[in-house]
This record gives sequence, structure tokens and C-alpha cells, in this order.
Amino acid sequence: MQTATPSSHLPTMSTSLAARTTDLVRAVRQMLDAASPAVDLLIRVLASMVFFQAGLTKISNWNGTVSLFENVYAVPLLPPEIAALLGTGVELFFPVLLLLGFGSRLAAAVLFVFNIVAVISYPDLGEVGLKDHQTWGLLLLVTLLHGPGKLSLDHVLGARFFGAPQGRLFGRRA
Repeated sequence: MQTATPSSHLPTMSTSLAARTTDLVRAVRQMLDAASPAVDLLIRVLASMVFFQAGLTKISNWNGTVSLFENVYAVPLLPPEIAALLGTGVELFFPVLLLLGFGSRLAAAVLFVFNIVAVISYPDLGEVGLKDHQTWGLLLLVTLLHGPGKLSLDHVLGARFFGAPQGRLFGRRA
């Protein structure tokens, strides 16, 4: 009777280890894929809240807002009243689109550029303020490059009206 040597079990053990590792990686990937729509929505909610709240603050004290655009913000090329009106409009309109996931990439692009203009226009932003704007820019960049995800009107409308499989508009993930 021949006894098994440890080396005769190695291929079986390594194959079993490889199979278990593959199964574990597959399970983790499925969990991450399942969480992706919720994370996409969370990113859109966080970015939307920041900009919409800023817009609400501006309209709650319009005279103060115009004064800030006259005396503090260095918005190039525009009179302060027009800059205040446009800035407030951007902060109230585009976050709603972003939150709903409707025209999400356009909304993210507009808010991304708006965020850059805000940083440039406010010279006394400070280190903490700059970090905040960098965070908001990164959140917007995720939606701009990755798309709004499955929990969005873009996804639903893309699948329903444009026949895009799983909301894939223009060859990209919605």
C-alpha cells in the first residue's frame, strides 16, 4: 500500500486555495457592484446639498449677497449684480438636476467649473475652505466621469426612451 506524501496533496491544496480565493474575490466584487448605485446616489446628494444650501443662503439675504459680489468676490468680466444673480441661479438650479440624476453630467460639469471660479474669485478662502472646494470638486468629477449611476433619471430615461441597455447612453454608463 502506498502512502500519500505531502507533495502529492499540494496540487489539490493549491487548486482548492485558488478556487476559494477566486470565489471570495467574485463575492466581494458582487457586493461592491451591488453597492455602487447607492454610492453614486450618495455622491450626488452630498454635492447637491453643498451647492443648494449656498444658493439658499444667498437668496435669504440678497442685499448682503450683492454686497459680497461688489466688495469681496473678484468675479471677472461681470457686474456684481449679474454675477450674484447668475451664481445664485447656478447654485439653485443645477444641484436639483444633479440630485435627480437628470442631465447629471452637464450639471456636474457646470458645478465643477462654478466651483473653480469660486476658488479663483475668493482670494481669502484659506486652507480649510480650499480643502472643502477640492472635496466638492472631486465628488463632482466622479459623477462627471463615471455618470450618475442606476439610481438616476438619466438611467431610467436612457433605458426607456433611447433603448440604451441598462441606461447606457452614448456608449457610456449612465
